[in-house]
Amino acid sequence: MTSVILDAGALVAVERNDRTFLAAVRVAQRNEFELRINSNVVGQVWRTGSGRQVQLARFLPGVTIETVSVDSGFAAGRLLSRSRTEDVIDATVALMANDGDFIFTSDEPDIGLLLQFCETNVEVIRC
Repeated sequence: MTSVILDAGALVAVERNDRTFLAAVRVAQRNEFELRINSNVVGQVWRTGSGRQVQLARFLPGVTIETVSVDSGFAAGRLLSRSRTEDVIDATVALMANDGDFIFTSDEPDIGLLLQFCETNVEVIRC
């Protein structure tokens, strides 16, 4: 199954009620793409439970949220070493993707660089 992997920029687009981004998500859902994210990305964006992030709180139940394991942490560290980059959350996002998947990100250059070292055929879409 093809997945759409979301990074923090995608969640910020949800918070902003970015209609272009939300339309792209609806197209992905209609085409039965699975929306996926990891728990560290949620932590990167989530700041309150007091109602300020209503859009995000409504959106997240429709997304598969994966836990970052010790093994994926080790893999992220190895990827950072090979790519000579430093953002562990970007590394975990890149490692989630499989051939044919899409990543929605506001950080195309860094995600794209990491994907080169993952050797997967993934399309990166700016949001």
